[in-house]
Amino acid sequence: MLPMNDSHPLYFILLGIPGLEDVQRWISIPFCCMYILAFFGNIIILLIIRSEKSLHEPMFFFLSMLSMTDVILSSSTLPKMLGIFWFNLREIAFEACLTQMFFIHSFTAMESGFFVAMAFDRFVAICNPLRHSAILSNKTIVIVGVSVVFRGLVFFLPHPIVVKSLIFCQTNIIPHTYCEFMAVMKLTCGDSTMTKSYSATVASMMGVFDLLCIITSYTLILHTALHLPTKQAGLKALSTCTSHILVILVFFITATFTFVTHRIGHNIRPQIHISIANIYLLVPPMMNPIIYGVRTKKIRQRIVHVFYSITL
Repeated sequence: MLPMNDSHPLYFILLGIPGLEDVQRWISIPFCCMYILAFFGNIIILLIIRSEKSLHEPMFFFLSMLSMTDVILSSSTLPKMLGIFWFNLREIAFEACLTQMFFIHSFTAMESGFFVAMAFDRFVAICNPLRHSAILSNKTIVIVGVSVVFRGLVFFLPHPIVVKSLIFCQTNIIPHTYCEFMAVMKLTCGDSTMTKSYSATVASMMGVFDLLCIITSYTLILHTALHLPTKQAGLKALSTCTSHILVILVFFITATFTFVTHRIGHNIRPQIHISIANIYLLVPPMMNPIIYGVRTKKIRQRIVHVFYSITL
């Protein structure tokens, strides 16, 4: 019998990656390494941007917002996931599960929004450089940042509220490494069609809108780069954009796969589904400090200067 409190269980049990229980300790090694790189890489980026006044520009303000999002997003799942893999700490309290669910979905939406903001920044910087500071003023940056955060919080706040009001009468076992919305919804009883439809509609509309904005920005950037007066300037712009697009593709492809699999991909093995679901929460936060940070000349020079000062 389920340990119940009113209509919901007192706790859930996270299985980790079903079918791979025997190798989860080995799987935890690359996951742990990616988390360390993501956490400390983004913290370093934040500290450098905060301390270096020459980096107080639109691109780096958006990068700092993205880095903060990455720290929170990866930290909302990885510590618990490693606890499952290393110490078999599978229980998670009902309220903690709902909190984790909210953080995952809201900060994923924020990550997507900041990708759009950074793509727009690159579009203005390359396609209309003379008006860059006028278009992306400090006021505009604040409005964009607040809007992205507000969108992520407001549209996904109903998730935990609605789930808490539902009745659970099945198992309290979640075959996943974290409390994903659809994985939890499968444990509820009664008709939850409206809730699932709301979640699917919000996630798909938000994802499609953001992806269209990013594609439009980088298409215009590509067109401008191919028509720059010097070949070197064009190649530099293309090199920068190519690495940015790589990170964005990893994020959107893995997120889309996870979204679609939960709803129609019932024949996909859970090992594949859950592994990819973990990748979209880990790989982009790990790659962002490298692609957007270390590959950026000003940040790279600052990092070299800091480490050189430490070694003296």
